[in-house]
Amino acid sequence: MEQQLIDRFTAQYHQKPVSSYFAPGRVNLIGEHIDYNGGLVMPCAITAGTWLLMAPNNDQVIRFSSVNFEEIGSFNIQHSYQKTGHQWYNYPLGVFHELQKFDWMASGLDLLYFGNIPIGSGLSSSASIEVLTAFALNDYFSLGHDKLELVKLSKRVENDFIGVNSGIMDQFAIAFGETDKAIVLNCDSLKYKMVECNLGDYILAIINTNKTRKLEESKYNDRVAECEEALLALQKEIKIANLCELTAEKFALHSHLITDESILKRATHVIKENDRVHLAAKALNAGELAEFGRLMYASHQSLKELYEVSGKELDAVVDFCHDYEHVIGARMTGAGFGGCAIALLKKGQEEDFAKQLTDNYVAKIGYPAAIYIHGIGNGVTKL
Repeated sequence: MEQQLIDRFTAQYHQKPVSSYFAPGRVNLIGEHIDYNGGLVMPCAITAGTWLLMAPNNDQVIRFSSVNFEEIGSFNIQHSYQKTGHQWYNYPLGVFHELQKFDWMASGLDLLYFGNIPIGSGLSSSASIEVLTAFALNDYFSLGHDKLELVKLSKRVENDFIGVNSGIMDQFAIAFGETDKAIVLNCDSLKYKMVECNLGDYILAIINTNKTRKLEESKYNDRVAECEEALLALQKEIKIANLCELTAEKFALHSHLITDESILKRATHVIKENDRVHLAAKALNAGELAEFGRLMYASHQSLKELYEVSGKELDAVVDFCHDYEHVIGARMTGAGFGGCAIALLKKGQEEDFAKQLTDNYVAKIGYPAAIYIHGIGNGVTKL
């Protein structure tokens, strides 16, 4: 693959690349839609991801191209940049915009991206591009930012430049991931610990529903606003900065303050999901995979019924997994509204699982899902 990318870069830009980098995608094992509510999440980096090759040019132009997209972006060096439409290169362009706020001016660069993360699948292809670009520019130009600063910068790109009010989980997992380990991250304090992710006789299957979505066009921002409304209602009686500061017991004492039924459902999911992450971390540490799987199913049910971010495609996958004897846990992963589910699948059953799931899914949905087996890998790196 590396030589193919070098050849593509050389043909595109009439020079060879001088540096190359890789950033993974991520899955969230449990703890969904609570990163922007100050909660605990448990993501891990995966071995699929995004590659970047780059070289300087003398034209005072930043050029973006991708193996995955036809659109090519070309921008004169300037002090700031603006998002243009919905093109893919807005994500790396936003990184240049944010980095140049630190008294640094880019010079001419040619950049080529390639990703094997399905676009719009919920495996954080956009955050992978953001962290990858920030890490590469920081390394190439010796800008001196540490990984956490690059994570925060990449989140600002997503929030302010792209316009998605997401939390910090995706960027954090992509930067700090470690092989065969999950991250238990407090999204409020950014304190974290690594948890051994020993799945024993099981592997992590990723099932892409092939229903894509763009978060800026989905109801993602609506859910963020609904959680903010719940927080404001609760702050009339109690002093909290985030919903996830509450335990389920304390929430029960004050939930009467939330009079809108939909808002109450959103807050209930957030607080109970946060509790599930605590339990899941204990189960994973103890090697209790059956209990971890039970919590995965409970998480999906809550996302379906209380947070209402699932859909017939994701539900079809999880329902099949629930009835398939060689799966002990499954749930949607990511923001929902399409995208991917994950399942803990018994080793050796990959072929049978793929066939039976495909047949079942096509019968219900009308087109096939895609099944991937990826390992748990390292975070962003220079190659």
